[in-house]
Amino acid sequence: MDSLPDLSGRTALVTGSAKRVGRELLVSIAECGADVVVHYNESEAAAAATAEEVRDRGGVAMTAQGDITDPASVDDLFETIESELGPVDILVNNVGDFDSRHWTEIEWESWQNVIETTFYGTVLCSRRAVPAMREQEWGRIVNIGFADSDRMHAHPVNFPYFVAKTGVLMFTRMLATDTRDDGVTVNAVSPFAVSNTEAGVDAFPRGRPASFEDVAAPLRFFLSDAADYISGENVAVDGGRMPEFDS
Repeated sequence: MDSLPDLSGRTALVTGSAKRVGRELLVSIAECGADVVVHYNESEAAAAATAEEVRDRGGVAMTAQGDITDPASVDDLFETIESELGPVDILVNNVGDFDSRHWTEIEWESWQNVIETTFYGTVLCSRRAVPAMREQEWGRIVNIGFADSDRMHAHPVNFPYFVAKTGVLMFTRMLATDTRDDGVTVNAVSPFAVSNTEAGVDAFPRGRPASFEDVAAPLRFFLSDAADYISGENVAVDGGRMPEFDS
């Protein structure tokens, strides 16, 4: 795309957008003219700083706290947004947690936390957002996945995270089918590793991990009018990584 999509008049919620990848995606959406919601659970100061940065650039931003694993908290989150900015037109389900220990060493509470934040949070926020999108016959949901989940490539670590992200991609396709006649699109953007990773460059194609812009570009495309007929798709942002062929 030669220019940024025009999202003026749209309200966008990016879950977990106080820091890291979520923050960069939110700023990218704000640059397209959308009013943005900086969501956080515990990182209040970071969320406030992100919202202030958007305002300094001339955008509209608010912060909103919510535990996306709790249905009542999700309802409160959306009610807060609706009272200030109106219904959520754009939902980016970004939150995801992980535990890199061997699966037999992970306490059950950690298993639950990873599954609930990564998968259930995506389901709960989508369930809350879709009715208003259907009513206005326009909506965009983009779920942040993981590149290897789409090809069902197994890893020896991060069991609950990869299981949850695979569920996110299946949910993406199922929700796309359910909303296909409602003016709503549901897609996924799935990086392998983004620029804040600590792994060495030899672990990545092209000698580097993905940049934040590498992830933001397909996200903006899915939000644009050019992608109005595209739903249920996933873009792997991994530089062409094909682990099944690695030597």
